[in-house]
Amino acid sequence: MKKIKIFSTIDYILLGCVLALTAIGIAFIYSASILQDGSVIPAAKFNYIKQIFWAFAGLVLMVSFAAFDYRKTERYIFWVFIFFIALNVFTAKFGKKINGSRSWLGIGPFGIQPAEFSKIVFIFFLGWYFNTSENEKPLKRFLVSLGILFLQVISVMLQPDLGTALVFFPIYLFMSFAAGIEYRYIGIVLGIGLLTIIFTMLPLWQMHIVKATVPAIKFLTEKRLRTIIIIALIAIIVIGILGYFLFNRNPFFRKFFYWVTYVCAILMIAMVISPVVVKKLKNYQAKRIVIFIDPETDPLDAGWNILRAKTAIGIGGPIGLGFMKGEQSHKKFIPEQGTDFIFSILAEEWGFLGGLLVFSLLLSILLRIVHIIKTSSNKYGMYISAGIFGMFFFHIMENLGMVMGLMPITGIPLPFLSYGGSSLLTNMMACGTVMSVRYRRFNFM
Repeated sequence: MKKIKIFSTIDYILLGCVLALTAIGIAFIYSASILQDGSVIPAAKFNYIKQIFWAFAGLVLMVSFAAFDYRKTERYIFWVFIFFIALNVFTAKFGKKINGSRSWLGIGPFGIQPAEFSKIVFIFFLGWYFNTSENEKPLKRFLVSLGILFLQVISVMLQPDLGTALVFFPIYLFMSFAAGIEYRYIGIVLGIGLLTIIFTMLPLWQMHIVKATVPAIKFLTEKRLRTIIIIALIAIIVIGILGYFLFNRNPFFRKFFYWVTYVCAILMIAMVISPVVVKKLKNYQAKRIVIFIDPETDPLDAGWNILRAKTAIGIGGPIGLGFMKGEQSHKKFIPEQGTDFIFSILAEEWGFLGGLLVFSLLLSILLRIVHIIKTSSNKYGMYISAGIFGMFFFHIMENLGMVMGLMPITGIPLPFLSYGGSSLLTNMMACGTVMSVRYRRFNFM
């Protein structure tokens, strides 16, 4: 009877997509480890075997999470969240340093990335807060949830792991939308985020690509002018607040002063944050932004990954060169070809049709999660599912966009395909969680 109950918790559409993607991922992780002469890349010799092990462990976790009643996590998720914040800080101080970041804990070749598992914990904790704060004032609810987001992001940025830190923002936005946070508050986060990115990119564009002063962006590159503009924006904000209260009874003036204050506050905060971000960027991170704007500025170094990946995709054509017959991958022209850039190998060897197959499977997972969100009568489960949707959506869009040169390189893996135990286990647990939400969608199981 117990077996029947466990099997009934499984969403077989979701399971089928996960298994198909994982199998494809293992096949191309193996392909990525073979050179043109048939020899094996020493550093990647056992990667596909490790991925098979992680896949089996992940399936056990997925079934376990599906069978477990996610609603029981409300009792202790606060302490789990605090533990993972502390674990991220500990990792930043004592973790293993790889590619400029201390993101790993472990012994020798065996290790985990606590920040990966933090995504699931963050989703559960933010879902719990939104579920228990429905009667609070909208502004307080927004500010507390924003504080939770920044606490999580700071703990990861200490490592620093910019790619993983970015994932928490779309998770927050999708969960906030599901929780009914007012659009004007969500707009603040979105506006500040987008403007900060633009204000960070423009000075780098001027410095490394144009290599000449651009008058239109002097307010971002000259400290004195930036300070004057920030002071002016603060003055306008103060006047806007005073005007809002003085003309509170007049609907037109109330709205006018409100929106002036709203827009100027977003601009001011973005202008204050962006120079800090530029200063904190490591050299390789700044290069990634520059080559996103124009890969040809450094085609033999920082721009190599994107140019080779785009070449591999182009060579693949409609049906590809055939499995294990890729030119770019087996000549080892593509760095990180089994992890971040695995889609470029797949597109070269399986062509457009292979890429379309993978995209269709990933899209099916997203649509299935949307269906689970829509049919859930439990708000806690709905919030969690929305967060998991945001996590997958960002990973898919960022990784595929990165490989095609449409998004900057951030080291974001492609779900279920890229090599990596922590990432695969996290994704499996996420799918198990939405299965649990689906099974208990009517609140009585």
